[in-house]
Amino acid sequence: MNKEAELLAAKKSYTVDDLRAVMKLLRSENGCPWDREQTHESIRNDFLEEAYEAIEAIDTKDSELLREELGDVLLQVVFHTQISSEDGDFTFDDVTSDLCRKLIVRHPHIFSDVRVDGVDDVLTNWDKIKQETKGRKKESQAFEGICKALPSLTRASKLAKRAEKAEMTLDQADMIADLDSKLAEMSEDQRSKYVGDLLFSIAAASRHYKIEAEQALYDSCERIIEKKTREDE
Repeated sequence: MNKEAELLAAKKSYTVDDLRAVMKLLRSENGCPWDREQTHESIRNDFLEEAYEAIEAIDTKDSELLREELGDVLLQVVFHTQISSEDGDFTFDDVTSDLCRKLIVRHPHIFSDVRVDGVDDVLTNWDKIKQETKGRKKESQAFEGICKALPSLTRASKLAKRAEKAEMTLDQADMIADLDSKLAEMSEDQRSKYVGDLLFSIAAASRHYKIEAEQALYDSCERIIEKKTREDE
């Protein structure tokens, strides 16, 4: 055991700086052969898995498990930033600096003299500042920043939300309006059950006709974005 490893192993408690030191050591020439071999791509799915496990801990209200899973998520952040630091791309401090700047800019009611009256004003300001900082002027640019790697149902929901905020007219408008009229007649519990059953029915029918429902919805999201992009050109 080298001196640095000995000092780290002897500590009673650790900070994020210690975590970074541990990861740097694991990736070093005298570190762990497995950790040294990893790339952004090789641990990509690990990041997804750890995030889902943290969500499961939240859903089950298991605070001990959440503590553990948040540590695993943080490990992924430190792992990826260490790889990027070695490649000369960016460091952990670059990531935290960017994040702090973003939070300060998007909370002018805290870090400036902007006044807000409740949560709605906060969200309105957040969206407005986001549009300005991203330099978005075209309608289709409202879709920018929605991650393609999201599960398609989550991605579709985000696209629909952005389209509604931007007052876009979608090809699916008639279908949406028809469903909306049915849901309007139901109670909140009935709506949830109806939508859940409807989604399950779509998934079951897709399986019957050998259609990959996830891919079909992904393709639909892509068509919506591509159409709006063409219209803006």
